[in-house]
Amino acid sequence: MSTTSASIIGRPTPRVDGPLKTTGTAQYAADFHFEGMAHAVPVVATIASGRIRALDTSAAEKMPGVLLVLHHGNIGPLYRTAPGDDNATNSEVRSAFEDDVVRHWGQYIAVVVAETLEQARAAAAAVHAEYDAEPTQLRTSLDDYKGERKKGSTRGDFDSAFKDAPVKVDQTYVTPIETHNPIELHASVAVWQGDHLTMYETSQGVVNHRVVMAQTLGIPVENVRVVTRFLGSGFGGKLFPWPHCAMTAVAARRLGRPIKLSVTRSMMFSSVGYRPRTEQRIRLGASKDGKLLALKQDYLNVTSILDDYDEGCGEATPYLYSVANLGVTSGLVHRNLGAPMYMRGPGAVPGLYALESAMNELADELKMDPLRLRILNDAQTDEDKKMPFSSRHFRECFEVGAKKFGWERRTPEIGSMRRDGKILGWGLGGASWVALSLPCTAHVELHANGRVSVRSGTQDIGTGTYTIFAQVVHEKTGIPLDRIDVVIGDSALPEGPMSGGSMVTGSVLNAIAAASTEAMKKMTALATSTEGSPLKGAMLEDLVFADGRIRKKDRAAGDPEFADILRLARLNGLSAEGKTVPTWENPKAKGVSLHSYGAQFVEVEWEPEIARLRASRVVTVIDAGRIINPSAAANQIEGAVVMGVGMGLLEETHHDQRTGQPINGNMADYLMATCADTPQIDVTFLDYPDPAMGEYGARGVGEIGLAGVAAAITAAVYHATGVRVRELPVRIENLLESKLLEA
Repeated sequence: MSTTSASIIGRPTPRVDGPLKTTGTAQYAADFHFEGMAHAVPVVATIASGRIRALDTSAAEKMPGVLLVLHHGNIGPLYRTAPGDDNATNSEVRSAFEDDVVRHWGQYIAVVVAETLEQARAAAAAVHAEYDAEPTQLRTSLDDYKGERKKGSTRGDFDSAFKDAPVKVDQTYVTPIETHNPIELHASVAVWQGDHLTMYETSQGVVNHRVVMAQTLGIPVENVRVVTRFLGSGFGGKLFPWPHCAMTAVAARRLGRPIKLSVTRSMMFSSVGYRPRTEQRIRLGASKDGKLLALKQDYLNVTSILDDYDEGCGEATPYLYSVANLGVTSGLVHRNLGAPMYMRGPGAVPGLYALESAMNELADELKMDPLRLRILNDAQTDEDKKMPFSSRHFRECFEVGAKKFGWERRTPEIGSMRRDGKILGWGLGGASWVALSLPCTAHVELHANGRVSVRSGTQDIGTGTYTIFAQVVHEKTGIPLDRIDVVIGDSALPEGPMSGGSMVTGSVLNAIAAASTEAMKKMTALATSTEGSPLKGAMLEDLVFADGRIRKKDRAAGDPEFADILRLARLNGLSAEGKTVPTWENPKAKGVSLHSYGAQFVEVEWEPEIARLRASRVVTVIDAGRIINPSAAANQIEGAVVMGVGMGLLEETHHDQRTGQPINGNMADYLMATCADTPQIDVTFLDYPDPAMGEYGARGVGEIGLAGVAAAITAAVYHATGVRVRELPVRIENLLESKLLEA
């Protein structure tokens, strides 16, 4: 065990990959270039529903530089992934060019490969398609849904309890389609060497990506390697492979040369996922003193024609508050749109927007402080699973946040708070997110050159994964950060978790710690058995590995560096392996409910004279176990809060109801929060290690910072304007209804 004096765990630590990014050295998928590489550009459908009657590629094939045009007629066999295989999750059920049916605008119908990108673009524009169009199902409103509703969590007798409840809320809340818009566009680079394929990908899960590509192409999994050195964010849209990946691989195999395909920004709005529209009816019944008696959540979400994507809006509902009578149902509405995909905080974020909005409305009905209502109904156990929480400080999040925000100064009357001539609105919302550890294997190797490397097949999507790997190795071994090499982002490495669901941190730490500890044990034993070692013959129990050296505990003799021992032993390196047991196999996690919690406090400024609304201040308090790197964690929460401002006030993808084309499918017309829209953000972590999460007790923070923000915003808007908004985003048209404009 290391005896380093001051632990780096929990200390703000600069990112070890920062210099690579700031100097432009970091390579993203589209940065890879190989000799003889050609470029691919997809051709997309311009209808939302129908069949391709004819596809004329003759003009394109004759154009300068064109090497190949692939489509349904000549792509060859591509396969679907095996159903039920959790290690081979694909974004869409349908494989690329599987048939001639068009199910959404922007669906890939061909791909052109040429010597240069400009030639490929020109040729793609020359491909002509004729369609037999069919009626489209694009209507965004879901209120006419007559299909099946799947039952979720249920307890007690909701109908009777709600009927008899003295105070009730019964409202429907709507979230629109939102589009993933990371800075880095999706890209694939495919390189074949014989029958082995290497793909340089924009992937949040290189190990899963490898298995999917093997199954899709019909080749052995050991013949596929997927590399993602750096990712320019993904927000869930890059979790699983999209059809363009297989298109690129087939083209590269067909031509026998490297191929690069980069998705355009407009294609990002139709071909690589989105957060689907949700409509959620929330019914709350309470006693006159505010105790919840009944809760029902009936939600619907849009999905594509073929894919049964369930947003999971009821994820947090069963355990967040104490209520004896509860029910959750869900339904899927198939539309002529592309496949939805997990977007930062899937399920819980839109679900908590609805639940927390209803809680705010219930507080108004009760004429009760919404903070008091939540504390009154704080759950002491998981009433859905009938088990205790592993670690829950939900109430403390609200209490700490209220103090930092100054909630005691809030006056409840609409429009009653002012500053600098602006009307202030204050609102709050609760946050929660699931906590899980996924299987992970890590290798730590001590090298004869005095460096140490740590390897695992996970990836860094911009959240600081490289740095927490190095922090754990440093904390265990005492070896300086600048001598630690973190090697991730490659499916050829020991299997690691995908970067989704805020699960990487809780998954990799235990594996790295175990591998580091085992490597130190091996090195210490080597020091006692190597000829020429000053510690030869020493008892293992008398030795300690500290600061990269092996020494006697009393320091009476011997103090060799590990590199000296390796050289004496004529070894280039010594490695060890560590594993993380997944939550469902971890004895410490059995019988407890694992979640993170948070509270969001939001202030908005309302200027009725010019109908101007702005989120001006946010205080967020997060209970996410032990925080490994506070600076990176705070950055994650701040970014999530900004996305929450976008969710509450700006973001919505509009589709032409005739063609299905995204009308605002570009960065100019799709509104996202910018620096000018960013409020003052105060982030606090409670930092309670969760014993069920292993040695460090850490849970991830990527998603939870977004949960609850939109509900706090709409509550603040109501407090400032008197306008109750139940369909996001808040629009100026909504606020023009404010009676304060008449004053």
